[in-house]
Amino acid sequence: METQIDFLQWLEPDMALKILTCLDDSADLIRESAVSRCWQNIVVSNGLSKELCVRKYPHLAAVTRVVKQSYDDSEPSHDLGEIEHRAYASLFRALKSFPQTYCIADPVSASSTDRYPEESIMNTLDPRDKILHRESYWSSRGSDDLEAPETLIYNLTAKLCVITEIILHPFQALFQTDYPIYSSKAVRFRMGHPKSWSELDYDFMEAQECADDKFIWTYTSPIFPVAWLSMLQRFKLPEPVVCIGGFLQIELLGRVQVQAADGKYYICVAHVQAIGRQLSPAFGLEFSESSDSVSLKYDADQFAHIMKNGNNSSLSTSLLPVQPPRQLAWGNLQDFLHMVQAHPDGVEYEWVDDDEFEMV
Repeated sequence: METQIDFLQWLEPDMALKILTCLDDSADLIRESAVSRCWQNIVVSNGLSKELCVRKYPHLAAVTRVVKQSYDDSEPSHDLGEIEHRAYASLFRALKSFPQTYCIADPVSASSTDRYPEESIMNTLDPRDKILHRESYWSSRGSDDLEAPETLIYNLTAKLCVITEIILHPFQALFQTDYPIYSSKAVRFRMGHPKSWSELDYDFMEAQECADDKFIWTYTSPIFPVAWLSMLQRFKLPEPVVCIGGFLQIELLGRVQVQAADGKYYICVAHVQAIGRQLSPAFGLEFSESSDSVSLKYDADQFAHIMKNGNNSSLSTSLLPVQPPRQLAWGNLQDFLHMVQAHPDGVEYEWVDDDEFEMV
C-alpha cells in the first residue's frame, strides 16, 4: 500500500487556508476533512463550509446560528464549530441534490380580484380547467391603465426552499367572443419573509386586501417577457434561489387584453407553480422577531434518510387539467409536452383518477 502524505502539514496555516478557500464545492472539503485531521481543523475552525454555502447562495448570510436536532441521547456531542460545519456541508449537498418538487402550498393574497370568490387566486392552484362547469382562474379588476401591475402572493411548502423556476399559465376566456387571452406583458418574481409572523393570521383573501407591504422581499428576479399565449410558460431563474422565509410574490407587469364588455384591461391567470427543492424536514428555519435572528435547524437523521431514499414529494401532473374542455384538447397536449421537456432527467407522472374529484 502506498504511503499517503497530507501536503497541508507541510504548509504554513495561512497558505493552507488560502488554498482551501479557493475550492468551489464543499464536497471537496468534506471528503478531505474526513480523512485528514489537519484539513478538518482548518475547515471547522475557519467556518469554511458556511463560507462556501454563502458564496454560492448569498441569501444564507441571513442565518445567524445553527441548531442541531437530535433524538438520540447516546449520540456523541460536538462543539458548535463541528455542528455548524456538518450542518452547512449537508445543506450544500441538499441544495443541489434533494428531489425536485412543486413548492407552492397556499395562496396568501392578490392585489385585486374582479369577482370573489368565483375568480379567486385560490383557483390558480387547482389542477382543473373547470370546476362545476365554470372556468377556473384568477382575474384582476379592470383598469384603463395599460401599465397597471398586479401581484399574487403564495406561501411555499417550507420556510427554507431553493427555487429554480416558476410556471405560469395565462388564462384564455373561451366563453367570450374571439377567445381573448388575458396575459400580462411581463412577469417578475420576489421571495422573502413576513415583517411579522403574527400578522399572517389575517385572511387577506377573504378581506380582499393586498399583503404586499407585510413582507420583506430579499430576492427580486429579472423581468421576463410573457408570451401572449394560453399555455404553460416556464421562467427559469438565472441561478437557484434560496428562499429564506418561504413566501413568493408574482408581479404581473403590463396588460395586453381589453374586455369587450366594459373596455377595460384585465390580467387573468389559470395556473401557477414553483419548482424547486423543499429542504424540510432535514432543515428548517426559526425566526426571532425580538432579537432579529434566524436559526438554521439541522436534523442529521432526516438528511441521511432523504439522501438515501428521497422524499415523498415528487413532481406529478398536478398542473394538468383533469377533464379538459374539447376546445383545449390540443393546448393541453402542448402543456403536457412542456411539462415533460421541463424535466429532461426523467420524472414519473401519476395520472389523476377523475373519480377523485366531484364532477357534475
